[in-house]
Amino acid sequence: MTSTTSGQDRTVREETDIVVVGGGGSGLTAAIFARQEGAKVVLLEKHTELRGSTGLSIGSITSTGTWHQRRAGIKDDTQAHFEDMAKFAGELAARDNEELRRILVENVPDSVAWLMSLGVTFHGPMPEPPHRQPRMHNVLPNSRAYIYFVSREARRVGVDARVDATVERLLVEDGRVVGVAARIGGVPHELRARRAVILATGDYSSSPDWKRRFNPAVAAVDGVNTTNVGDGHRFGEELGAEVRFGEIVYGPNLRFMPPAKPSVLLRLPPHRWLTGAMRVALEKLPAWMLRPFILSFVTTYLSPEPSLFREGAILVNKRGERFTDELGKPNYALADQPDKVGYIVFDDSVARKFRGWPYFISTAPGVAYAYLGDYKRTRPDLYHGGATVEDLAASMGVPAAALRGAVEAHNAAPGGRPPLGKGPYHALGPVKSWIILTDGGLTVNRDHQVTRADGAAIPGLYAVGSVGQGGLLLEGHGHHLAWAFTSGRLAGRHAATAAPATAARPAEAVAG
Repeated sequence: MTSTTSGQDRTVREETDIVVVGGGGSGLTAAIFARQEGAKVVLLEKHTELRGSTGLSIGSITSTGTWHQRRAGIKDDTQAHFEDMAKFAGELAARDNEELRRILVENVPDSVAWLMSLGVTFHGPMPEPPHRQPRMHNVLPNSRAYIYFVSREARRVGVDARVDATVERLLVEDGRVVGVAARIGGVPHELRARRAVILATGDYSSSPDWKRRFNPAVAAVDGVNTTNVGDGHRFGEELGAEVRFGEIVYGPNLRFMPPAKPSVLLRLPPHRWLTGAMRVALEKLPAWMLRPFILSFVTTYLSPEPSLFREGAILVNKRGERFTDELGKPNYALADQPDKVGYIVFDDSVARKFRGWPYFISTAPGVAYAYLGDYKRTRPDLYHGGATVEDLAASMGVPAAALRGAVEAHNAAPGGRPPLGKGPYHALGPVKSWIILTDGGLTVNRDHQVTRADGAAIPGLYAVGSVGQGGLLLEGHGHHLAWAFTSGRLAGRHAATAAPATAARPAEAVAG
């Protein structure tokens, strides 16, 4: 690494082999594997911590050929996985990037094995039709474990990871990407990359402009990861790359707001003694003993089931007003309400139903169902109750007269919806509508190089994870994380072993 500072403009100028833009699962993995090939690597993350969407995900990875499948006696293969992924895609399957799908299914078993070697613990595999075999592996205790172990490995191998580092543009000379211009801790930097820049900037789920361009109906809905605003997509398009499947959006989904302060359990590091004990317990102990413990981890990010509304619950905003047909598209309507939040209000007859099977408030894939009592115990900040509508309004912090009016208007309306009966009354919230992720990614080749519209690779530029999805469809649980870690592993190696750029010239030529 070399570094100089210009006295005139105070821009810090550095040189390295690889610059990785983004500090989530795919970026950290790309940095690690490039470093293992001997490259000097600087990773830049715009957030104040390494996390990305990986650390905010449900946390499942779908794979064949794992230790878990072998131990369960499951006979499976990558060809079956390849075929089953097409069943998720439906009518879009004919447009899928089969070359990248093949790369994913053939390499994800090694990704799972690598993560396990770092200390990541999985529970499963769990079934998810139309997969013909159980393939979904759920991380324990939650998705933060990925970032904990992968960032630790990045430090161990010598990746120079920097946070509060926003890349503003790519440096380009003679058609080749040779580095980035960034602000690191507010200070202008130019980092030249002798071999490559790897984009790992995630999707554009939090960019109203990108969503308005590809899917206008969700432009006002917030993304789960607030830093995912399509930076890498913009960099690629400026150099002639295309975005494929930009219209595919996961959401909007109703999700309960996370707690203001994570619980003690959520702050525990995912040491093997903890996650190993959780895995054994999930396999050996009866469900009634496990549920309180498991749900302490998963009720941070779960979604309410639509069955709540079918059984008679209504949705009101923070002013206590009912604003939509709950059996229509409340997930879209909520984005136009004050602070984009609402509350699910129901009477005691609904509350009694949702205390046990088959009426559950939420489900975590392959792990647990959450009932009303679970939320009262593990998320008391989300539960509100009162003997009267006015008491409930006081607990929720909404105007009592408005809430009373919303209940009375609902009960008087025709249409056959169950009315809200006499008290006591209950509510869960705040709940918010979110875009979980978007599927549009830059076009890439089999080596994860970003390509122009004519298929030619852009020298010195790679993309991984969501930004480098390249027309690959990833429907179903566990495929997005599978692609994040797998594309990161492969792109890091390809970029580190690619031919270096020629002798450096002054970096005044930039893409903007």
